[in-house]
Amino acid sequence: MKLWLLLVYMQMCDPYEHTSDDEMDAHTSDDQMDAHTSNDETDAEMLVALYAVDIWGRHFSRAPRRTLVESGIQWVQRTLEISNDCFDMFRMRRTVFRRLHDTLVQNYGLLPSRGVSTMEALGIFLWACGGPQSFRQIRNKFGHSLETISRKYTDVLNALYKMSSDTIKPKDPQFVEIHHRLREPRFWPHFKDCIGAIDGSHFPAAVPASEQAKYIGRHGYTSQNVMVVCDFDMRFTFVVTGWPGSVHDTRVLQDTLITYADRFPHPPEGKYYLVDSGYPNRKGYLAPYKGQKYHITEWQNARQPIGSKEVFNYAHSSLRNVIERSFGVLKMKWRILLSLPSFSLEKQSKIIIACMTLHNFIRDSALHDRDFDEVGPNSLSHDVPSGESSTSTSDELDMSAFRDAIANALVS
Repeated sequence: MKLWLLLVYMQMCDPYEHTSDDEMDAHTSDDQMDAHTSNDETDAEMLVALYAVDIWGRHFSRAPRRTLVESGIQWVQRTLEISNDCFDMFRMRRTVFRRLHDTLVQNYGLLPSRGVSTMEALGIFLWACGGPQSFRQIRNKFGHSLETISRKYTDVLNALYKMSSDTIKPKDPQFVEIHHRLREPRFWPHFKDCIGAIDGSHFPAAVPASEQAKYIGRHGYTSQNVMVVCDFDMRFTFVVTGWPGSVHDTRVLQDTLITYADRFPHPPEGKYYLVDSGYPNRKGYLAPYKGQKYHITEWQNARQPIGSKEVFNYAHSSLRNVIERSFGVLKMKWRILLSLPSFSLEKQSKIIIACMTLHNFIRDSALHDRDFDEVGPNSLSHDVPSGESSTSTSDELDMSAFRDAIANALVS
């Protein structure tokens, strides 16, 4: 292109291009030769100017490269130095962040890659899940390609998923200790053998159009029905994901007891979990009385419970409320769970489990956390599930008699 411009310009500007050599020799004087030399110098300067204009135009016609004010790792490190910023951006205190980072690197295979350290990768994941932030927003913030952002997000996700098996489990597998919550006068000794609560919660799910019908639950949107077990420290001790939102809680529990029989934290003889009225009242699983007031919100600004069944339901709800508060903190901290990205269902399930792993890790740190601190024992409500009829069994009859005994003791 540059050579072509040079040739065209020479043809246009050479005053001797149509004069023969003999004519030039005959008619050209020394003064004319000097003038011609001067013209050649001017033409050369003009060519240089044209070439410079051509190069300048090519350079500035392209979009300028964006220069980050600070790199991704610099932003992570700066954020960690400011306590409030760290909590707002990463949803945890900086001590917990650093401890989590070291745990993932040392025990669960989180590795650095060219241009992205493990510290930055963890910052990317936490910022994405807490915001939530899209991958394009992360690219803008951290200055990496979408492919790099996706890969590092997945690396941290897989490390947390590995960690879940060591984190989402009972602290006391034999359930020997009695939690201090159960020693409060209103519950002691009536609920001394309670070891936690079980419930399901719906998490919005992005599913293919062909699968949407079975994933639409009673809330009217596509979701996963996720069943969890939690203890009275607001820790998740078991989780099963992947069930379509249209599936009832009872079916999820019944399948879990068979499919995950070797992993499920079964209640020992004489111990039991609290469940809501959507589950059968059977051995090891204590449900409230149906047809009576139950949820905490129903008692707000209302009369005090009357009769053994209402008193029992009020006490039962006050204890079982721990699982509702746990779900509340989980979704408040990790807002990606309110609208999961259009990943595969398997990856969406992994994100839910990873967020529960983070939830437990923060709780196990034994440090104050304002999200946990702000959720009081009676602060959250829960939708009343639709009941499911079932045939009474001897286990259910035994548990009904056990429930009646507690109810009568509470009012005696």
